[in-house]
Amino acid sequence: GLQDKGFQPASQPFVPLYKAALAHYQLLGTIATALLAFAGGAFAFTRIRPDFRARNRVETLVMWGLMLASLIAIITTLGILASLLFETYRFFTLVSPLEFLTGTDWNPKANVTPGADNGYGAIPLFWGTIFIGAIIAMLVAIPLGLMSAIFLTQYASARVRRWMKPVLEILAGIPTVVYGYFAALTIAPMVRDFAVMVGMSNAASDNALAAGVVMGVMIIPLVSSMSDDSLAAVPSAMRDGSLAMGATKSETIKKVLLPAALPGVVGGVLLAISRAIGETMIVVMAAGYTANLTANPFETISTVTVQIVALLTGDQDFNSPQTLAAFALGLVLFVVTLLLNLVALRVVKKYREAYE
Repeated sequence: GLQDKGFQPASQPFVPLYKAALAHYQLLGTIATALLAFAGGAFAFTRIRPDFRARNRVETLVMWGLMLASLIAIITTLGILASLLFETYRFFTLVSPLEFLTGTDWNPKANVTPGADNGYGAIPLFWGTIFIGAIIAMLVAIPLGLMSAIFLTQYASARVRRWMKPVLEILAGIPTVVYGYFAALTIAPMVRDFAVMVGMSNAASDNALAAGVVMGVMIIPLVSSMSDDSLAAVPSAMRDGSLAMGATKSETIKKVLLPAALPGVVGGVLLAISRAIGETMIVVMAAGYTANLTANPFETISTVTVQIVALLTGDQDFNSPQTLAAFALGLVLFVVTLLLNLVALRVVKKYREAYE
């Protein structure tokens, strides 16, 4: 380039050759660009005529471009589904689907024996995913998110709402690994100390309650935002009419606004559940890797996403049942989250109230 000499003395004789080759290919590139520009101009000139509708052609090209762009998401989804189905089929040729879907012992073995218990019972993982993501996290996110939306739409002044809503939505922008550190270093020890204080001496440092609580805090903005939009969409005439009839503000919220905004709230909750059950980092750092079929929130528990990370991490044979089990778990998680999203969209669409 701009250097006078190379770092190695032996490279000095090649400098003129390199410069000559660079100049040669730059000349070829310039000629090719000029020829391409000339060909394009000539083609455009031959197409120009009085009846040529350039705008219609451009609109057609733009439409096809937008269609291809919209199909990328569909094609990507189909590709992911096809890969999951193929690898899951390979897994089920080694391990019985009945053992996988109904077994209660998760301890994957590298060598499987047909007809025997090979430690691929995924019920503890399914329960752990539901327990942390759909029970504990929702017990935190639904009340706090819904009450935040009610306060912001019905009680807060415009000035308070203007700074409080962005502060609340900052929670959605925090990386999940930060939530994981917070859960592992702050919440989990507090939960363990609380369990010991109430007489549970066997409480684990990595526990389901810590992961569920932090996960619930993480998805508060999702529930709050959907509920906020649903409550704001209810016409003020309905609220004013309820207040004019003598109802208090709390009665108006409970009897009028929440029933009218319920479809949007339910849709937001279902979307939040699908977001929670797919979370990985918080559970990895706060709940641990041990798959336990237990309802004790103070014990170590594992989820589907954690085991996917564990099975695909490290130097393992890709054709082993342990690695292929990750794809089977991924397919189950994919189907569950897809169904939850479809149900949420169906609820919002079917029961949405249209107000004038």
